Amino acid sequence: MVSEFEALTPFERFAFRFVRRMNQGAWKRFWTWCQSTLGAGWIHLSTYNIMNVYGLEHVEAAAQDRPLLLVANHRSFFDMYAVSTVLFYKTRWPKRLFFPVRGRFFYQSPLGLLVNLIMGWWSMYPPFFATGDHPLPEKRAFDKFSFEVLSDLARSGAGNIIGFHPEGTRNKGDDPYSFLRAQPGVGKLIMDAKPQVIPVFIAGLCNSLPKQVARNWNREEVIRIHFGEPLDLSEHLAKPDRLRTHKEIADVVMDKIAQLGEQDRAIRRLHRTSEQSAESVEKICQ
Repeated sequence: MVSEFEALTPFERFAFRFVRRMNQGAWKRFWTWCQSTLGAGWIHLSTYNIMNVYGLEHVEAAAQDRPLLLVANHRSFFDMYAVSTVLFYKTRWPKRLFFPVRGRFFYQSPLGLLVNLIMGWWSMYPPFFATGDHPLPEKRAFDKFSFEVLSDLARSGAGNIIGFHPEGTRNKGDDPYSFLRAQPGVGKLIMDAKPQVIPVFIAGLCNSLPKQVARNWNREEVIRIHFGEPLDLSEHLAKPDRLRTHKEIADVVMDKIAQLGEQDRAIRRLHRTSEQSAESVEKICQ
């Protein structure tokens, strides 16, 4: 294990080992309690007026003795916070959440660790350094080790829930129904660990915390979270374990997320039509 840590700075090594400890045993149970009460509590108070959830029965029907991989589009810093709050408030079975993140901020400074605590109760784990817009290729050996940690979490462990963004980075475009290309990493994880996989489409969240809290009262934009049916990827899992297969799986996953987006678009269109019809009737009756 020494070689994997050689590329990390002393602070990065300390941060990883500390957060890993916080995600094990009694510490993980304690922080999960904090996450399900304090963390989910303030998110719920900030979103309950505008939170619309669809397809939660698919999550309820998933096997509780196997890890669950939630694959979602990524447009807001708060995507997985909103999803985790829904799970804590609307499902009752024990769960432990893990959100793999880029290590460059969360594991490179005391401020990053503080944000991991305040926003994620240490669940932003494990970290990856050699990915993203500004990768650190010298840390690829560590990332390989970190991927093994993630695969173990996705392979076994009753109640393990891993939140994953196949796009790899946040989509900053204006169209909520547009998506970035899926990265093969999610396909590699699915092929290696074979978890249950549920696609998720998220829309309506912004990237400003004060603005998001204000939206809960002025209802400027509603939040929509769509959970899809568990994916049957057996056909792809039977193929050779190589990059091409990983990309195929990633594309299938992203396509399922896009289908949920079209479902959301259709519901929004129906609501607008209903509102316009109601306004027309009201004008006629005046």
